[in-house]
Amino acid sequence: QVQLVESGGGLVQGGGSLRLSCAASGRTSSTYAMGWFRQAPGKEREFVSAITWGGGATYYADSVKGRFTISRDNAKNTVYLQMNSLKPEDTAVYHCAAGWKVNWPPYPTDYWGQGTQVTVSS
Repeated sequence: QVQLVESGGGLVQGGGSLRLSCAASGRTSSTYAMGWFRQAPGKEREFVSAITWGGGATYYADSVKGRFTISRDNAKNTVYLQMNSLKPEDTAVYHCAAGWKVNWPPYPTDYWGQGTQVTVSS
């Protein structure tokens, strides 16, 4: 099992920035990739970004490409999501995820965090 704890959400004005963190614990040695998904009220959960744990290869949804940057710190078992130029439509609960399946693009869905709220005002 892998446990994931997110932090860093909050309220920000449009055009602002936030950085989310996700700390992993447990059987992290089996993790192939980690990433972020988000779910806005009344909408389905959608993929945001993912990174492979070993090589650091990254993948982004078109809606965030050029604005968000995912990174990881292997020593701290932590993945980050730097979000710049935030828009009201980025408002959602952001969930960290981890996965052991080897695929491309990476789409980790085996373990989930509780989520952190991001609210962007106009």
